[in-house]
Amino acid sequence: MALRKKDNRKKPAKSSPGRKIPLAVLFWIAFFIMIAGFFFIKQETIRENLRQNNIEIPFLTGPLENGEAEPEEEAPPPEPPEAPAVQTPQPPPEKKDEPVPSKPEKPVPPAENIPAAKPAPARPAPVQQPQAAVRERTIYFTHVDNDGAILRSSVVRKIPVSDSPMLDTLKALLSGPNAEEKRRGIVSLVPEGSRILNLTVQGSTAYISFNDEFLFNTYGVEGYAAQLRQIVWTATEFSNVKDVQILIEGRRIDYLGEGIWIGSPVGRDNL
Repeated sequence: MALRKKDNRKKPAKSSPGRKIPLAVLFWIAFFIMIAGFFFIKQETIRENLRQNNIEIPFLTGPLENGEAEPEEEAPPPEPPEAPAVQTPQPPPEKKDEPVPSKPEKPVPPAENIPAAKPAPARPAPVQQPQAAVRERTIYFTHVDNDGAILRSSVVRKIPVSDSPMLDTLKALLSGPNAEEKRRGIVSLVPEGSRILNLTVQGSTAYISFNDEFLFNTYGVEGYAAQLRQIVWTATEFSNVKDVQILIEGRRIDYLGEGIWIGSPVGRDNL
């Protein structure tokens, strides 16, 4: 007969039916029951808040108690962008005539306080320039009458007083008659371009040197005689001159033109 080996291991003790539940387990069970009751009572408020904040929790945002799902609120269509308002230019407001404020009148000081006006300084009288002294001189020209005769004609000119009165008078002769004298038919037969190069008086003779233009007269013999007469008679108007020696470029020549002697001094008696 076989011998059985004795098992010395301890068997777990069976719980007795009267063993107590731990206190911590009871606390958590009570806590979860309280939380579940709170959600059951406030489920409508919690669901509304979750929907407003767009938070979805399946067991809270599911169908309501009557089995109908709460209709989802449709998002409103986006509003079209507003067109920019067109601003109509408004006319500028009319300016009303505003009254111009009048300036306050300055008080008039008493008469005794008004300083007397200073007299304006007297302007010096304009200085009158002394007029150049003149002297009347007789000048001889030529006049052609209706018969064609060449005659001697004298005019009186006012010549400024200077240190060379004879030279000034002869230059006036060479310039020819003025407009008034021309209307009277007075002409000069001294060739145009004639100029006095030198003039001296020795004794009672005036030595007058002309340029070459004095030799060319287009009126022939009578023209040469007339031009010589104009020079001699004008020069001998001066009391210290009795006759005139004609020179050409400072040289003495015998004849002026054809047959008019000028190789020696010529006086009024020779013309």
